[in-house]
Amino acid sequence: MRLFKTKRDEEAAGIKIPRHIAIIMDGNGRWATRRGLPRSAGHAAGAETCRTIFLYCKSIGVKYLTVYAFSTENWKRAKNEVDGIMRLLKKYLGEGLETFEKYESRIKFFGDMTLLSPELRDMVERVEEYTAKFTEYQLNICLNYGSRDEIVRAAQEYAKDYAETGKALDEAAFSDYLYSAGVPDPDMVIRPSGEYRISNFLLWQMAYSELYFTDILWPDFTPEDIDRAIEDYSHRVRLYGGNRKNDKDGAK
Repeated sequence: MRLFKTKRDEEAAGIKIPRHIAIIMDGNGRWATRRGLPRSAGHAAGAETCRTIFLYCKSIGVKYLTVYAFSTENWKRAKNEVDGIMRLLKKYLGEGLETFEKYESRIKFFGDMTLLSPELRDMVERVEEYTAKFTEYQLNICLNYGSRDEIVRAAQEYAKDYAETGKALDEAAFSDYLYSAGVPDPDMVIRPSGEYRISNFLLWQMAYSELYFTDILWPDFTPEDIDRAIEDYSHRVRLYGGNRKNDKDGAK
């Protein structure tokens, strides 16, 4: 059940729906361990939560949802855990085309796909190509993604262009070299699980994002928790380095 059941309720409470929400999906392993289950069970539960939040965010008017599914550092985990995550991804991509079609949702992947299996790379390409026709709602899945790696790759690509054309560089131009080219920066970044760090996630893009932390483990995260995060976001003042109104000393 939503905290705000109607558009009028939202407006009366001053609720602002973020255009772009990004989520670090954390806590799957701990969720499973606390229940005496294998870590794979936590990842399966987390995948179901991702499906629920994906659909819910579309229903309330969010335009972009970006989720951190697998980082460049996650390859360090046990092979059976990594293999299980990849099997889950195959499962949901295989089942997902009908859902993406039904809800007219575009799917994009941010990250280096070259380390994935040929089968999984092919699935990623087909899903991106098939859903490119949808423009109202976009799910970005960060897979084999690390923000420092993304920035280094962007710098290398720009250097190649500069060597050939002498192209000038500014922030907007640099953003076009990132995996997220064409996607607005996240308004809010949510991290569940009680950790207070950003773990190499969207370092360039979240320069002025509002950060929201909660102790809830990702498999237990619900649409009501999205509502609470949005309510909190709605009461913040986004300054982008400027001053608050009527603040003589300025905002530090």
